[in-house]
Amino acid sequence: MKTDFDVIIIGGGVVGSAVARELSRYKLGIAVLEKELDVVNGTSGHNTGLLHSGALYEKNSLKMICSMEGNADFDRVAEELDVPFKRCGKLVVGFGDEERERLEKLYQKGLDNGVPGLRMIDHAELKSIEPSADGDFALVVPTAGILCPFTYTIALAENAAMNGAKYFFDHAATGIDRTGDHYTVHTAKGDFTGRWVINCAGLFAYQVSKWLGFGAYEPARVKGEYIILDKRVGKHLIRPVYPTPNIYGDFDVHVTPTIDGNVLVGPTIENIGDKIDYSATQDMIDVLARDGLKMFDYVKREHYIRNYAGVFPTVKNEKGEVEPDFCIQTREDIPNAVNLVGINSPGLTSSLPIARRVVEKIKAQEKLIPNESFDPVRRGIERFAEKSKAEQAELIASDADYGEIFCRCECVTKAEIKKAAHNILGVSTVTGIKYRTRATMGRCQGGYCQTRIAALLQQELGQKKNEIRLKTTGGYMFTGDVK
Repeated sequence: MKTDFDVIIIGGGVVGSAVARELSRYKLGIAVLEKELDVVNGTSGHNTGLLHSGALYEKNSLKMICSMEGNADFDRVAEELDVPFKRCGKLVVGFGDEERERLEKLYQKGLDNGVPGLRMIDHAELKSIEPSADGDFALVVPTAGILCPFTYTIALAENAAMNGAKYFFDHAATGIDRTGDHYTVHTAKGDFTGRWVINCAGLFAYQVSKWLGFGAYEPARVKGEYIILDKRVGKHLIRPVYPTPNIYGDFDVHVTPTIDGNVLVGPTIENIGDKIDYSATQDMIDVLARDGLKMFDYVKREHYIRNYAGVFPTVKNEKGEVEPDFCIQTREDIPNAVNLVGINSPGLTSSLPIARRVVEKIKAQEKLIPNESFDPVRRGIERFAEKSKAEQAELIASDADYGEIFCRCECVTKAEIKKAAHNILGVSTVTGIKYRTRATMGRCQGGYCQTRIAALLQQELGQKKNEIRLKTTGGYMFTGDVK
């Protein structure tokens, strides 16, 4: 196995995969070291899936600039990468005079930032365009949108791999040595050498930053919990509904339709310091239920199908202050390294703009030769459930496996599961199949199809039953005899 590359990217989430994709436009040997078994097992797969507008961030900050750039460009990107996307806009609702004052400040900040189409509306117009939402008034943000963070991150990674980038899963970096302008990145599965190192390590970017010598950032992580509502209520919400920012300028619990028809309630906000805690708790469910119901009439227990948590990579800088902006750093005394720290929200929206800035940092130090065979187009797995009856019949005629439904809730066929099992990244976990097909994401949460998927993975990939993993390195599904 080749372990010597031009560029080593530490972290394969949405930002690391965006960097890999943009660098694959050039003739470079690219390695992506990812500690998890898939590109969406961390922060990139535990967020709201919102395309931000840029209204919330400080004028001329990287967060503002990159989110607006990513927003404006996303229709083209979604078409290139075959990523479902809806520019539905969003509403920020408020109640009472105090919230009106804060919301008008947000409105003015958005105008100052150049966010197009912003307008304030009254209660009557709010109810006319979003009958299930509530508020005395609202700010309309028409450029916001919704996408699937799983699909987008996977699409970036697959497109990077199509164009030559190599992904190494279950390869957590354990240290870095530098000799001149060359680096050796150590992992438990061997060493990787390269001319360039790009720190895209997300929750662990602070540690990689220290190894490279960029600074003593400290984790100040934020945990957010969510509830997922059944698709039966998705028809009642057209666009995300957010509360007026709190006195700290942050959004509390909000409700967001997903691109696939569910509704997300959340996240909560909990400062957890240096911990990584994905537990979901009854206390936070109660908070989500209470606060979500203020904005959306259908936040009711009978519609809950799942809850989960995300952890976001906020850091404190050397002054002990929470870093307010994205950090994309190079230094003359640390050659051939780009350090990305504090890439939290709106990191999903900003991923490709951030990646383009990483490329520019490299171009400032050396000439890059274009990859003439680079192809920006990636096609995803066709979804049987989204086809017309005639199109479904054509698919079944072309491949009988389209006629066998594996996941009843989401109408996912055996053919789709097989295609997902042979993905270009080599991901072979049950959750990896879930993220690529939506199998197990429905009302029963895999009660019907999960074991069938496990059996098909054994058949398609030649795995033994005790090799089948749900999601994580040690997450084996079967440890003894099963029927």
